[in-house]
Amino acid sequence: MLNLGPIIFGLIIGVIVGLTLKNNPDNPIVFTKSSFIVILIVTIVVAWQLGPFPYYTDLPIATGFVSGAIGIIIGKSISKAT
Repeated sequence: MLNLGPIIFGLIIGVIVGLTLKNNPDNPIVFTKSSFIVILIVTIVVAWQLGPFPYYTDLPIATGFVSGAIGIIIGKSISKAT
C-alpha cells in the first residue's frame, strides 16, 4: 500500500522552498538542465540509503525525501516562468 502523506507533504514543502529560493534576489543558485538530472540521481541514491520509515512497506526508498526534492525543482521551474 502506497502511503500518500509523506509524498504530498514533501511535495508541498518542496514547492514552497523552491518558490522561496527564486524570489530571493540575493540568491546565486542557478539550475541548468544537467543540474536537474544530477540532483534527481543524487536524490534517489540518498533516498535509497535513507530507506523507508520503519513501518512503511510500499517502496524501498524514502518517498517523502524524493518528493521534497522534486517539489523544489518544480518550485524553481514555476517561479522561473513568471
